[in-house]
Amino acid sequence: MNNLESYFNYDPTAPLLFNSGAFLFFFILFFLLFTSLKHQPLLRKLWTITFSLFFYYLSSGFYFWILLFSTVVDYALAFLIYSAKNVVKKRLFFYLSLISNLGLLAYFKYTNFFIDTFNQFGASFSPTQIFLPVGISFYTFQTLSYAIDVYRGHLKPEKNFWNFAFFVTFFPQLVAGPIVRAIDFLPQLNSKLNISKQDFGKAVFLIANGLFKKAVLSDYISVNFVDRIFENPTLYNGFENLLGVYGYSLQIYCDFSGYSDMAIGIALLLGFQLPDNFKYPYKSASITEFWRTWHISLSSWLRDYLYISLGGNRKGHFRTYFNLMLTMLLGGLWHGASWKFVLWGGLHGMMLIVEKLITRFVFIPKSWATKILGIFITFHIVSFAWIFFRAENFSTAMVIINHIRTSLNTLQLLPTIFAYDTIVTVLVLGYILHFSPKSLINTYKSVITRAPLVLKALYLSVIAWLSVQIASAEVIPFIYFQF
Repeated sequence: MNNLESYFNYDPTAPLLFNSGAFLFFFILFFLLFTSLKHQPLLRKLWTITFSLFFYYLSSGFYFWILLFSTVVDYALAFLIYSAKNVVKKRLFFYLSLISNLGLLAYFKYTNFFIDTFNQFGASFSPTQIFLPVGISFYTFQTLSYAIDVYRGHLKPEKNFWNFAFFVTFFPQLVAGPIVRAIDFLPQLNSKLNISKQDFGKAVFLIANGLFKKAVLSDYISVNFVDRIFENPTLYNGFENLLGVYGYSLQIYCDFSGYSDMAIGIALLLGFQLPDNFKYPYKSASITEFWRTWHISLSSWLRDYLYISLGGNRKGHFRTYFNLMLTMLLGGLWHGASWKFVLWGGLHGMMLIVEKLITRFVFIPKSWATKILGIFITFHIVSFAWIFFRAENFSTAMVIINHIRTSLNTLQLLPTIFAYDTIVTVLVLGYILHFSPKSLINTYKSVITRAPLVLKALYLSVIAWLSVQIASAEVIPFIYFQF
């Protein structure tokens, strides 16, 4: 009984995760009642909201009140924005929404960052003990987009509070996206619950695929290799450091896209469509294309609500470059309260500007050769930037870069591969799966989607068994939970 009771209490050392046995247990209980309420939409919504809040409580503890606060405040302010009789009042209520959303985000996420920055210039402020609520960057952007769309006249405020609360708290995408927009999600709440065989098959495929990416690929290379390299890069030779960088590129993709796959799949099981968040980003032949295929819900959010609001590309070349850089710097800061994330965003902003300058003055013929070269260059630029993203600090990142630059020796290549044969095998497997032709991937997806129920269950069971066999002693949180 004590062990059972622990499942219902928040444990900061073991938050509830999709890839845990506890989540499977709770989700089965939730799903059984959810499906039994098929013809009672209000009760089904209330049950889902209740479970979502419980899920968030087991992820962030007492701080679920922030989620409730954001829900109530943005619901009320949207009506005030919409019904305002003049522009002054309309702007006033809109600014209140901005302050409430960004103020919460700034306090919980950036207070110590600002304190550390001021201290570097001679101040002597003491850091505060602030807990960062899981997913606050995601759901504040989600409610903020709702307020902006109402302010711009693109959306009427949702009259039904329970519909709005469902939209904000919906647990599959609550803590790490995709960042869902009200204009796409709210209309689905007025539809009857209808899960087709195709949707069910696609959901099973996505959940299994996400679990494989996370537990089999990402966690394995993280625990057994990548973490060791980034913690003590000087203990390893140049090729080992390079292999660690390639490993992290695969790890962060499999970790985050794995979560997105599971979130989209779970939502699909419940009858809801969430937007795609990844489209094989390492196949991109430019940084511009990379940001159209990596964390799509965030990159499109930054484009629509920040870049275009700044003027986009409508005010000349220089202003376009400035808007790109500012958007990417703020996008980097969104990822974490550290200058290393700002630098990471700045590197991407710089490369986006360089690409625009190149395409403006240089003609590049389209061919298979230029496509492959573009993919190769883009992948290595992205991987180089990931070093600053992953490293504990700027100094560690420079140690890794200098070690790769000065210590690479072709004589180390084969010994390194043989010494880490399992790691190399997993890396090769992961990249082969990622770079496989789209037609082959679609065929594989179609086979799983159309397979009989027994085969679907067997497929999911095999992936789950494989995940358990490879898993480390503790369930590893998703990387983007910290953002």
